Amino acid sequence: MRTISRKQLTGEGKRLGVALGGALVYSAGVNLFIVPAGLYSGGMMGAAQVIRTLLVNYLHLPLHNFDIAGLIYYAVNIPVMLLAMKDIGKQFFAKTVICVTATTVFLSVIPVPSAPLLPDDILANSVIGAIACGFGMGVALRNGGSLGGMDIVGMLLIKWKQNISVGRVNLIANAVLYGICLFLFDVSTVIYSLIYAAVSSASVDRVHSQNINVQVQIITKKDDRELEGEIFRELNRGITRLDSTGAYTNEKSNMLFILISKYEVARLKQIVLKYDPQAFIVMNEGVTVVGHYLKKL
Repeated sequence: MRTISRKQLTGEGKRLGVALGGALVYSAGVNLFIVPAGLYSGGMMGAAQVIRTLLVNYLHLPLHNFDIAGLIYYAVNIPVMLLAMKDIGKQFFAKTVICVTATTVFLSVIPVPSAPLLPDDILANSVIGAIACGFGMGVALRNGGSLGGMDIVGMLLIKWKQNISVGRVNLIANAVLYGICLFLFDVSTVIYSLIYAAVSSASVDRVHSQNINVQVQIITKKDDRELEGEIFRELNRGITRLDSTGAYTNEKSNMLFILISKYEVARLKQIVLKYDPQAFIVMNEGVTVVGHYLKKL
């Protein structure tokens, strides 16, 4: 039976807390800057906002100034998360459920101003909101969670079609969404919403470089299969084991060759140093991978 140390639980608890902080920043960016300015974020949240607008403006639902976009977003995410549960891993799935739930709560309780915070500058509202939202999403991803939406859909599509990426899925989804907005709203709303989508995407990339592949070589004198087993369980990554010899000491050692994404590096180092504090770890970022390689969020 696998045991989890108190240190690991504390570390994961801190990472979850930071991810929830990211959810709070994202929700504040949406409610304080994007919604008051009458703009629409991209992906599933943008779709939820469009549905909200249609329900309020065309069906005249008596919501009494309560923004139901968060609840719609949660409802749309439930089937997507259930479909992706096997592919994103138990830990990532659990954190994503918690983060999406927290995002829904934050979107429901953070008051939406009756007028934009910067009433004479819609562009500033769009850019500031985009930076806040992108930062919040990136922080959640960097700490092993997700705020849901098109990132998970993108990962599912990668499973079915290898020559697609999460970024391309987001681009296609936003093109469809803003095309619909073009028919429902005025052109300026669409233009400022597009600016929001572009800036928020760049902000996410600055915080969390999820598509950077990292080549890792671990040289250890310990032949510990439990180390390899924990890497299999925690990261779901394959390992190539090579016999090596120190040129100076002539001592035998093992070299483990692993390919991971950048956000998995911290967890891999924790696992390796847990079993061998003297291990020698070499990392090379931005490598090109051809062949079977599992892309993750």
